[in-house]
Amino acid sequence: MKISLPDQQGRLVDYSLKGTPLHATCPSHGFNRSVFSAAHVVADPFTSRDPGGPPAVDWKATMAFRHHLADLGLGIAEAMDTAQRGMGLDWAGALELIRRTREELPDALVFSGAGTDHLDLHEVRSLDDVRRAYCDQIAAIQALGGRIILMASRALVRVASGPDDYIAIYRAALSACDRPVILHWLGDMFDQALSGYWGSDVFESAMRTCLDIIEENKDKIEGIKISLLDKEKEIRMRRRLPLGVKMYTGDDFNYPELIDGDEAGFSHALLGIFDPLAPAAAAALTCLAEGDRRGFHDILDPTVPLARAIFRAPTQYYKTGVVFMSWLNGFQDHFIMLNGHQAMRPLPYFCDVFRLADGCGLLCDGDLAVARMKSLLRLYGV
Repeated sequence: MKISLPDQQGRLVDYSLKGTPLHATCPSHGFNRSVFSAAHVVADPFTSRDPGGPPAVDWKATMAFRHHLADLGLGIAEAMDTAQRGMGLDWAGALELIRRTREELPDALVFSGAGTDHLDLHEVRSLDDVRRAYCDQIAAIQALGGRIILMASRALVRVASGPDDYIAIYRAALSACDRPVILHWLGDMFDQALSGYWGSDVFESAMRTCLDIIEENKDKIEGIKISLLDKEKEIRMRRRLPLGVKMYTGDDFNYPELIDGDEAGFSHALLGIFDPLAPAAAAALTCLAEGDRRGFHDILDPTVPLARAIFRAPTQYYKTGVVFMSWLNGFQDHFIMLNGHQAMRPLPYFCDVFRLADGCGLLCDGDLAVARMKSLLRLYGV
């Protein structure tokens, strides 16, 4: 099967699909890692709302994708940045998403993001504003029976004067949680407004403050996800976590190595890339659970170039690649995103993602993927 794809100079070059589609099924037994896919949302393309307004979500397609993840044995990290939280999905939409997932998948492993994103950053004046905002979202999610991922707060960055303010806010937020939570350290490559989180731009200082918070509140913390795209930083922090607190990799560049681990330990996974990579993730983790490390790497290592392409700088627009893959694979009928974010990557990006997805077996229906890629090319005048 062939398709003509433009190169970097706009010249059409024939490309022959070569990948064998990877079809994974739910494992007969559990994984030996805790694994979450941060799931995207499907926009309603027929809404009359303008981009930038309240989100219009296609709930049927959005929920169907979550069933797909759960059927593969993957946990779901709900209403996180992969779902365009803070970049199209507001708090009201996030809470509705959390409610629907709890209702439709009551037995699935689901943790949901609680943050402070309903605050107007221009009106935040005090740490108490941030504390109340965290507690309001925590209470709303827990009222639905949900588990909490404590998201990083832009508002906290705005009003905090140093590490002690982070310690105080996290102490208060964690005291409001009825079960152990997952913390999330989101790097500024994903969100510039989070630069200097934990009260320092220096990693060692920021990590020390974060570890102090974890040590003080370890009975309230199930684990921490760090999304810094730096494996050495993650490993250094992983080795210093208190016993019983899990490290969840958020490193969409180095996840096979970090999940496999080393002589001192390993990372669990909470990854946005495990949305488009779900079949590969499930198949690889089944191998790992069976003691087949080579099989794990044989499946997952070839996906890394695709992941690096999807998450290339400017990293915050990785969601465009995630939704593009969902459309190519038939999980949604259109390539429209909240806030019009389908336009946040250039055509060569989509061509690269198409080729790399094929190469690692992640175009599940070649005919459909080619037809949809051709329709996108026509939109660009190709």
